[in-house]
Amino acid sequence: MTVFEYDGRLLVVDCGVLFPEDHHPGVDLILPDFDAIRDRLDAVEALVLTHGHEDHIGAVPYLLRERRDIPLVGSQLTLALLGSKLREHRIEKPMQAIVSEGDRVSFGPFDLEFVAVNHSIPDALAVAIRTPAGMVLHTGDFKMDQLPLDRRITDLRAFARLGEEGVDLFLTDSTNAEVPGFTTAEKDIAPVLDRVFHASDQRIIVACFASHVHRVQQVLDAAVTHGRKVAYVGRSMVRNMGIARDLGYLHVPPGTLVDAKELGNLPPERTVMISTGSQGEPMSALSRIAQRTHNFVSIVPGDTVVLASSLIPGNENSVFRVINGLTRLGAEVVHKSNALVHVSGHASAGELLYCYNIVRPRNVMPVHGEIRHMVANADLARAAGVPDENVVIAEDGVVVDLVEGRAQVTGKVDCGYVFVDGASIGDVSETSLKDRRILGEEGFVSVIVVVDSTSGKVISGPEIQARGFAEDEARFDDIRPGIVDALTKAVSEGTTDNYQLQQVIRRVVGRWVGNRLRRRPMIVPVVLEA
Repeated sequence: MTVFEYDGRLLVVDCGVLFPEDHHPGVDLILPDFDAIRDRLDAVEALVLTHGHEDHIGAVPYLLRERRDIPLVGSQLTLALLGSKLREHRIEKPMQAIVSEGDRVSFGPFDLEFVAVNHSIPDALAVAIRTPAGMVLHTGDFKMDQLPLDRRITDLRAFARLGEEGVDLFLTDSTNAEVPGFTTAEKDIAPVLDRVFHASDQRIIVACFASHVHRVQQVLDAAVTHGRKVAYVGRSMVRNMGIARDLGYLHVPPGTLVDAKELGNLPPERTVMISTGSQGEPMSALSRIAQRTHNFVSIVPGDTVVLASSLIPGNENSVFRVINGLTRLGAEVVHKSNALVHVSGHASAGELLYCYNIVRPRNVMPVHGEIRHMVANADLARAAGVPDENVVIAEDGVVVDLVEGRAQVTGKVDCGYVFVDGASIGDVSETSLKDRRILGEEGFVSVIVVVDSTSGKVISGPEIQARGFAEDEARFDDIRPGIVDALTKAVSEGTTDNYQLQQVIRRVVGRWVGNRLRRRPMIVPVVLEA
């Protein structure tokens, strides 16, 4: 999510989500922090969406909860995919403007021109933002596939034309900046899929991202060639492919699609399932199939499973767990490590250099990537002739000013993560997550003690309950006298406040568990008066 400001007015480009990692237990989604603009939402002229992936549109419903009438600007497919998400959040009839490559529209002081770019989802757009302060060119996510399935290439002629006019700040996709050369073309997957289909004499299951229309198209084409029926498995896959088909982005030959529940009535060698779950998501269709908990799909020896997607960093263990589960059930698993069944949707270093040489920007700010990717992208910009002082690396919350043709960091706003946990938005703090990690990794000990309200003497307990320990609870009998002695001493020294007595228990138990059991559990002491 990037916010541009000119003369007190704001333009937002993209508003996506992060997905939780292992150190975010219980978290469903991670949103951008809107605090920096929350009291200025009335100044937002529009929200421009470069394409329909979750990391670019996933947080839009949460922003619209704060101001419903923000105009949404994007391509036909992007806004259609967003529309289904908004309806799930009960947001009806948002203000929106459908744009295509070549269109030029204005919102307040921001004059926007849209440029076709190629990505792993159709209808992606770059956006040139003209203001009296200068022109910014934001590529969004892109690559330079010269033979894409939909024949819609990244419009380098438009990039060159904008470069001739003068691009003051170039925001470029950094995801593959460390990868030398050029990204492999999507069409190169087709022969590999054909060989997989030819070699399989039983059912085939293909798992990919639910938004990867081109990948699904290639699977459909291979299925038709080999006389197989196709079914979608997974709610998001069914929804997104239905939208893509209705809008003409996905071409489904008549008689090819069947309901997933009907596949059981067909010979296995005549069926293909296209499923979600290529990242090992616990509740996805493929994960449930691997765990034998899916309600109507079961793996039998000889089935073929194709993981036709990249391995997102942080998901390795989940994906390998699914691969192992499928292999244990007798399936042959084809994935990126053993076959060319996936290509990236992002420009590699060679393509980025082409863009720098074509656009010749005055300033460059790498975006969309971890810090190592942005640093690698910055090095490419310098290699292409952009002066070192005109290359800006900005992480979340950094403020960059473009003044008189020069971009430079001028400040930082408070900017953290906002965690979504069920119906709770923003209530889960880092402290809560730390508590959850301790509970998950170190266990839990509760200690209940009843003391006389007059004398402070322990009259019942300590009652100790432990969870998450291999040791029997009787193991904690050794510490009971120590707790009583510590409380007696504290009371004799004048400590009568229950909170302070609880802290005494926490210190005694924590020290004992650390020394004896080598653990650091969550300790919850309770002191009751009688």
